[in-house]
Amino acid sequence: MLQIEKGSDQIVLAGRFDATQVDAASVVFGQVEETITVRFEGLDYISSAGLSVLLHTQQRLSRKGHGLRLAGMSPHVRLIFDYAGLDSVFQIE
Repeated sequence: MLQIEKGSDQIVLAGRFDATQVDAASVVFGQVEETITVRFEGLDYISSAGLSVLLHTQQRLSRKGHGLRLAGMSPHVRLIFDYAGLDSVFQIE
C-alpha cells in the first residue's frame, strides 16, 4: 500500500508504489502545477507503473518550465532510476 502526503512544497511517499496505487497517485500528481520535491525516504518499492506516473508528471511540468525534484531515495530505489535511465530525466538529490 502506498501512503501519499501532499504539502505545499513537497509530496512524501511511503510504502509500495505499484500498479494498484496508480489511480490514487495520479490524482495527487495531477494536481501539481509547479516544481515540487518528492520525498522517497519511506518508499520501499516502485514498479514501472509508479515510474510512469512520475515520468508523465515530469513531462507535463517541464512543458511549463517546472519539474519534480526527487529526494531521499534508498540505494535500492535509486538503482531502479539509474537502470531505467531516469537519473538524467529527474533532478535527484
